Amino acid sequence: MANGCISTDRILEKLDEYLNKNDYASAERHLLYWLSEAETNSDNRTLLLMSNELMGLYRKLGRRDDAIGFAEKALKKIEELDIGEQVGSATTYLNSATVYKAFGMADRSMPLFEKAKQIYESSLKEDDDRLAGLYNNMALSLVDLRRFDEAGSYYKKAISIMEKAEDGAPNIAITYLNMASAAEAEVGLCDGAELIGEYLEKAKGLLEGYGKREGYYAFVCEKCASVFGYYGHFFYENELKERAKAIYERN
Repeated sequence: MANGCISTDRILEKLDEYLNKNDYASAERHLLYWLSEAETNSDNRTLLLMSNELMGLYRKLGRRDDAIGFAEKALKKIEELDIGEQVGSATTYLNSATVYKAFGMADRSMPLFEKAKQIYESSLKEDDDRLAGLYNNMALSLVDLRRFDEAGSYYKKAISIMEKAEDGAPNIAITYLNMASAAEAEVGLCDGAELIGEYLEKAKGLLEGYGKREGYYAFVCEKCASVFGYYGHFFYENELKERAKAIYERN
């Protein structure tokens, strides 16, 4: 695999600038340009990185075919290069699995999650936040497959890791909202009402107590807002949306 001749740090810094402004069109153009450069220069490291970023962007935008296309492109490249046991490849397995889950293919996502889990758990420290991301996303697929006990176990593992992280609070908030949705899926809205309410309050407390009101926090507010709205917390839904909008405008 080529070592890469493109400065990916600068690419990712510029990408963050666009995302912090909620400027997805510019983010897409930026990534596609550097993907083309990577292909021209046979820079496989950058090509895989751009494919991962693009599948994530298209997943976020709900562009199913584009997201799945880049997931498959990245997986094929890993196979061609015979690098399937590397930590970087595990991240691609995780990202691709998350794409499949997002578009209703939880059964297709699980083998990729399992591959990522095997590599991460054997290569990373127990408190590495990449493990938390894996466990959280894996649990979402398990809920879709109605494997609720397993999902609950992974959610708890994710929270345990994120509680030790300096900036873990927003991600823990997302996990609690995921757990609320899992409770509804398992026992229904009425029977799960008390537990759902507890998870919502925990998520709200974490969002309100977090001090760094920057781009990623704005993204989390947007992500969480619709969940609060779904459960009837309309004023807080609007508050989170307005908070996110203000942060994006400031950036």
